[in-house]
Amino acid sequence: MSAVSVPVNPFLPLDEYIPDGEPHVFGDRVYLFGSHDEEGGDTYCPLDYVFYSAPIDDLSNWTNNGVNYRAQQDPGYSNRRPYLFAPDVVRGNDGRYYLYYSLAGPKGSGGYSGPISVAVSDAPDGQYEYLGNIRNADGTVYDEHVLFDPAVINDDGQIRLYYGACYPFDDLPAWLRPLTYPIQTKIFGKSRARIKAVDSIFGAMAVELADDMLTVTNIPQRIIPTKTKGTEFEGHSFWEASSIRKIGSTYYFVYSSIKSHELCYATSEFPDRGFVYRGTIVSNGDVVFEGRKPEDRVNQTGTNHGSIEQLGSQWFVFYHRNTHGSRWSRQACVEPITILPDGSVPQVEITSTGFHDGPLLADGRYSAMICSSLRKGRMPHGPARWRSVPTISSDDVDRFVGDITSGTVIGYKRFRFDGPTELSIRTRGNGTGGLLVSIDNEAVSTVSIGPSTDWTRRAVRVERAGVGELTFSYSGRGSIDLLDIEFAPLGEELATAPHRRASAP
Repeated sequence: MSAVSVPVNPFLPLDEYIPDGEPHVFGDRVYLFGSHDEEGGDTYCPLDYVFYSAPIDDLSNWTNNGVNYRAQQDPGYSNRRPYLFAPDVVRGNDGRYYLYYSLAGPKGSGGYSGPISVAVSDAPDGQYEYLGNIRNADGTVYDEHVLFDPAVINDDGQIRLYYGACYPFDDLPAWLRPLTYPIQTKIFGKSRARIKAVDSIFGAMAVELADDMLTVTNIPQRIIPTKTKGTEFEGHSFWEASSIRKIGSTYYFVYSSIKSHELCYATSEFPDRGFVYRGTIVSNGDVVFEGRKPEDRVNQTGTNHGSIEQLGSQWFVFYHRNTHGSRWSRQACVEPITILPDGSVPQVEITSTGFHDGPLLADGRYSAMICSSLRKGRMPHGPARWRSVPTISSDDVDRFVGDITSGTVIGYKRFRFDGPTELSIRTRGNGTGGLLVSIDNEAVSTVSIGPSTDWTRRAVRVERAGVGELTFSYSGRGSIDLLDIEFAPLGEELATAPHRRASAP
């Protein structure tokens, strides 16, 4: 069993996890169900499921039991469909735990052509065994619409399954849509006749399941329109990553929008109709937040999956952002949210505090990769292939912020300073220059940077009291990596433990 003690973002280990799944509370623990990435980088790679969990009263203590389910356990596993993407888990009426997933292949080659499959275990993070495919009442494999990114809920004994994907073919003019049929056939595994026979193969769909957890018992219902021009969903239409919650008598459908960097939500008093668009909960580039435009995104943006979950009395949104400049390597993050009396959820900004209650203390050591913003000029959406940009990265030993070149700004929201402090950082690289240290855009000091092949500590004095955003702005030649930040009140010896951190709440 591996154990990770990180009280602030990111709260799971980088390069071991693609958090395309769901958070759920079962008993006194919170679980995050998602995929295990053996290789990382900007390519598809074999994925298995590794489920992390933590006690609700100790959110710094995230552990896992190793691989919970392997793609090869599914009889449909093949070179064409070898990947496990965003799953969900629900507790059945029999007390067992049921894992729903879609075994998929690369987009453009049967990537979304498979059925939804189910595995079962006696524990949320136990060893799952294959159970079967979602099926019709006559036993045939259920194959209505695009079967992808399933989500499930036990709604007072009724098991409800949500799924789907949506590409903007339906918003094309009627005369142009038939020209896309060959593309749709290749990607989604539907015949031209099948595509023409229905109003659309796309959309966020909802069905009910029998107590066997496999058999569909009603006609699928599309809960969000696929043609969104002129509707409240325009610009934020459903793309993928279905997630369903019930809060009181209201159903919250959380999803990744067509913009992909944001998690949006819609609500209804019914589980399968009447959903109304309500807004964006979080963007992994803070786009839209306080009017921020896409060109001013605070990070490289990319696919954002996740959902909301209540831990104790506090609701959180779980989401992820990209690392290594790629689209497939991702970092799990969390922010507290507020559900207002009218049921709305105001968009939250990206911070460095995660589960921590309030700003972080400027005392102890923090990983550099808890940065809330990482930018150099206009950051890209999607893989950063066309120019050099700073990245959250790692090697076989360390996790760090890498590829820092002149013009890079690294921000941390927020730290509380209680007086004069010695701030030190560890860097390496061939860079020569300086890191300007600022708090709330007010320059307070500069760290001189020189070439070093090993991690080298450099310290400056910071005269500050109060709460603010800490930023480092690099100016100079070459590139550097930043490993961590450490604080000590003046007069105290710096921590010598390799990973001293502030305490979790």
